Amino acid sequence: MQPHRKKQWCISKITSEFLARMELILRLYMLPYNAEFPIVCFDERPCFLIGNTVEGLQMQSGKVAKENYAYSKHGSCCVLAGIEPKTGKRLAHIRKRRTQKEFTLFMKHLAKLYPDAKKIVVVLDNLNTHKFGSFYKHLPADEASKLTERFEFIFTPKSASWLNMIEIEFSALSRQCLNRRIPSINELAHEVLTYFKERNDKGIKINWQFTSDDARLKLNRHYSKVNPLNLIYK
Repeated sequence: MQPHRKKQWCISKITSEFLARMELILRLYMLPYNAEFPIVCFDERPCFLIGNTVEGLQMQSGKVAKENYAYSKHGSCCVLAGIEPKTGKRLAHIRKRRTQKEFTLFMKHLAKLYPDAKKIVVVLDNLNTHKFGSFYKHLPADEASKLTERFEFIFTPKSASWLNMIEIEFSALSRQCLNRRIPSINELAHEVLTYFKERNDKGIKINWQFTSDDARLKLNRHYSKVNPLNLIYK
């Protein structure tokens, strides 16, 4: 899967640090599958809970269902999700918030899914809750230390969410599951968890194709600004 063009070119400033982080992630994606070092992509997606104040028209033969323009707001919640692209293994939590506590609970659950892994490599963004310190804030020190040892965090560059393959899964979730009004967190949780279970059972994988060589070609003007020796066309 290649990154969306708009995502790729909306980046205002690409530094040497950006290129280093990007290429590290792209190299990870090209590695052969290794059960001892699974690579999991993680992120969070906010969801607004929306209800109908006037019922729409039900689906009829030859006609699609229609929603009334009037709606009511019922707050928001958050989908926390991870995917191991090479196996299709998925995990999702539905929470009211996305604080350090929710992050810690998700990582505890994720660690249990890989009991035999030497290290779970997690690709994620640099949100202030995505820290090992979150574990220590919500777990006894001994438990937090053991959980920290299970993970290696690889952070995406700033403004580069397209590098995280969980965004592809969130895009599919939005189109196939969240493309309608859902008024309560319980209903949303049922829909989302059912969706993830179905895709998990089918083992739907992500075939990432964008490599470091592709990046050096498509982003060559940025590479050459960082270092003129990278200029392809002189």
